[in-house]
Amino acid sequence: MSSLDDTFELFDLRVEVIVPEGGKVYCGAKPGDYFELQGEMLHMPPGQGMSIYSLAAVLPLLAAKQRPTHAHDWMTTDADIACPDPNCSTRLRIRRTGLRRFSHAQTTAVPLQEK
Repeated sequence: MSSLDDTFELFDLRVEVIVPEGGKVYCGAKPGDYFELQGEMLHMPPGQGMSIYSLAAVLPLLAAKQRPTHAHDWMTTDADIACPDPNCSTRLRIRRTGLRRFSHAQTTAVPLQEK
């Protein structure tokens, strides 16, 4: 990498609520509800909400899912996260939807170290 190129790439993600046929929902979600993550920005369609408990279950995985991973890594293949309420049947499915390029200098004040 040249010292002038400070770019890196992250996947955009879509996190969608999946409800099995006849499944009970206690977290207030509806099948197909979703949010999108672009860089560090979370976007939710107008009029839609997401339980903070469901969000808390999926948040720790999102930064890893945004980064390229080996094809055999479970982070690449596993996509469904259970609702934290053991009585709720919903799952949050994480899907990579695109690749976005970022500049180090535009995302942090910490300078890159010269090699």
